[in-house]
Amino acid sequence: MKTLNIIGAGRVGRTLASLWEEKHTFAIQDVLDGTPHGARSAAAFIGDGRAVSWIEEMRAADVWMLTPPDGKIVACCETLAKTGLLRESDVVFHCSGALSSAELATARGCGAVVASVHPLKSIADPRDAVRSFAGTHCAAEGDPAALEVLRPAFERIGARVSEIEPRFKPVYHAASVIVCNYLVALMETGLRGYEKAGLERETALAMMEPLVRETVDNVFRLGTVKALTGPIARGDDAVVAHQLEALSSWDPAIAALYRDLGAIALDLARQQGEAGAAALERLRKLLGAGAGSGNKTGDVVIPDSSGTTREIARE
Repeated sequence: MKTLNIIGAGRVGRTLASLWEEKHTFAIQDVLDGTPHGARSAAAFIGDGRAVSWIEEMRAADVWMLTPPDGKIVACCETLAKTGLLRESDVVFHCSGALSSAELATARGCGAVVASVHPLKSIADPRDAVRSFAGTHCAAEGDPAALEVLRPAFERIGARVSEIEPRFKPVYHAASVIVCNYLVALMETGLRGYEKAGLERETALAMMEPLVRETVDNVFRLGTVKALTGPIARGDDAVVAHQLEALSSWDPAIAALYRDLGAIALDLARQQGEAGAAALERLRKLLGAGAGSGNKTGDVVIPDSSGTTREIARE
């Protein structure tokens, strides 16, 4: 069984290590966190592993999991690389959704193979996450030799692993933010509109719930094109114009959001084919959308990260 060391044993690190301990996937060896208490707490949660206070106390290991906050991953890797602990073909990986495995270049320079595996899961409480992890989708990229070790390890604890293009890792992570965090923000925007119309917040939430749940169910059952309903899907430019006028008078920022999302809805309406071409053209002008599809892909320039601290802390 391969040995595993952990640097930055926060919620993600604890969850994964606990599952691997339970499934006898890795032998949990040394655990380093931002404080000695954090390391002891993590080892106790995992059910195995030796809590250490300094990276110099750690022993060589087959696999190294770096799960500090994103901003400290490079610094942690650089510190690890300078210890001399890394051996040829050791695996070093992180679990950031925003950063690629290229951030671990200093470990690769020591002969290690590197990767990134990001669980697409909101982990607020590791105890709950351990119970519900099976079926979690994980986005992976990195050196083939590293993924040969990590893919079966994640699959053993119930993960569904898919490989992604590392150049577009920030776009992948932004998409996750949009469908999770920004969905909450979008519903808050709707709530403010209901309140503006005179509804109590609790009443508005009760009114929203069936509409939101039915819409989400339709997206996953039918796909986004068929799930689209409402004035843009119908080509009802008069309703859209009236709503834009009202929103602009009340809150220009929300009106701008309505236009931006409306442009994407217009793209779906074109694909749906229910509204007439003339109505869609009037909507395009109202929303200020481009004449063609909104789905355009361009190259993304990803700046290199640099660590400004050697501090090791947890996620």
